Amino acid sequence: MASWEEVAAIASALPEVDESTSYGNRDWKVRKKTFAWARPLRPKEVEHLGGFEPEGAAPVGEILALRVADEEAKQALVSSEPEIYFTTSHFDGYPSVLIRLERIGRAELEELLIEAWLARAPKRLVADYLR
Repeated sequence: MASWEEVAAIASALPEVDESTSYGNRDWKVRKKTFAWARPLRPKEVEHLGGFEPEGAAPVGEILALRVADEEAKQALVSSEPEIYFTTSHFDGYPSVLIRLERIGRAELEELLIEAWLARAPKRLVADYLR
């Protein structure tokens, strides 16, 4: 349901966000701290997930990675809606979640992008934003 254009519009509307590229993929940063990025699966990740869907668990479509507050938040998302959220061993111990972009609704995407921004933005900037 969501698109890269929607990701860019939502993320860019947040204070002090810059869009750039990292390793050839789009990313969004607040004061040089990445909070959202395009994250294609690596060959080893596809292999670990048993290949691409429908035979395996690796999604075929676009993947958005987002920072979350902590591992608990990541696990809550992955366990609540595994058809949308997932992770790979590369992200073990790292507070980020992978999202099947075409399966997430705009409202939920906006909420998660704001939460990711809040997790990475400096405290004063967050305080100003929340006023």
